[in-house]
Amino acid sequence: MTNHTGPIIRSYDPKQTLARASTIPAAWYVDQGVFDREKTAVFGRSWLAVGRCDQVCKTGDYFTSNVAGEPIVVIRGSDGTLRAFFNVCRHHAAEVATESSGCASTLRCPYHGWTYDLDGSLKATPDFAGVEGFEKNDHGLVPIRVDTWSNFVWVCFDADAPGLPEFLGAIVERVAPLELSTLRFHVRTEYEIECNWKVFVDNYLDGGYHVPHIHKGLGSVLSYQNYTIENCERFCVQSTPVQSGGGDVETAAVRGGDMAYYYWLYPNFMLNWYEGYLDTNLAWPIGVNRTKVVFDFYFAENNDATQAHLRQSVAVAERVQQEDIDICESVQRGLGSRAYNTGRLAVRREGGEHLFHRLLYADLI
Repeated sequence: MTNHTGPIIRSYDPKQTLARASTIPAAWYVDQGVFDREKTAVFGRSWLAVGRCDQVCKTGDYFTSNVAGEPIVVIRGSDGTLRAFFNVCRHHAAEVATESSGCASTLRCPYHGWTYDLDGSLKATPDFAGVEGFEKNDHGLVPIRVDTWSNFVWVCFDADAPGLPEFLGAIVERVAPLELSTLRFHVRTEYEIECNWKVFVDNYLDGGYHVPHIHKGLGSVLSYQNYTIENCERFCVQSTPVQSGGGDVETAAVRGGDMAYYYWLYPNFMLNWYEGYLDTNLAWPIGVNRTKVVFDFYFAENNDATQAHLRQSVAVAERVQQEDIDICESVQRGLGSRAYNTGRLAVRREGGEHLFHRLLYADLI
């Protein structure tokens, strides 16, 4: 932690009750030192969802990702074991796997041809004769902890962190009634947003406070007055009845059932469920004021006959997302103003943000 970053982090008081609390200071969203600290203290120590199990079903199936600046590859070995590695060649640091996903019998670096087996061991080093004191066994791809829950693949860079089941805690039992295994993956969409990743999470966790003002179509099918927020140890559950009849016709056609549930798991995983529908969101920091958000869409009925309905459902989600992008980018611009430092939290609505900020403080301090 740099000399100037410590005072910025300590300027937040996590001991205040929600009724007396303010947000984390604006500097947390615009300071490079805080951003760098988050990459190591938050994303470097948490379990992070990085992909789907259906992407790595067969031997050699792999996908790549960039996790808060760290390139990784997840691959299914010839022994059936799922493994994760830093996607960094041990020769001169080029990315070994260059596609976003695929199936391979080996991993061959495109730079100098160093080749790795599916278990990460180094197999071939072209034109490397005469190098003294070099052992292939010591130069395999560097492994990363990997585990799965539901259809999600998770990694953790911290060898000493608790395992995934302990990290997930009660969210597994809470989500079980939603029967996520009955939903089939449909499509992925990605956005790059000009805001700090925490702005996106704050917006998600405001207890529906912004919905009537920003999401008029979505808000017309949700019961704002009956919106509930429940904080648990490392996650927050927001829920609301879905109103039948009336409202925006396009939204009502694709957001049905009796209830909507919105789960957030610290630090950056979000799960949005309606009857027969799920989308997951991942907010990845790529700069102090730039975030990549990854959406994966799942449906109970995903076949040729339902494709028009699925396209309409994704289109509604994309409209809602654009509304969120616009307001999040506006917030980021305001956070850079000398007129703003902190804001108070609405007790009825913003308990999730309060939890998020306190968990952040505990990791950063």
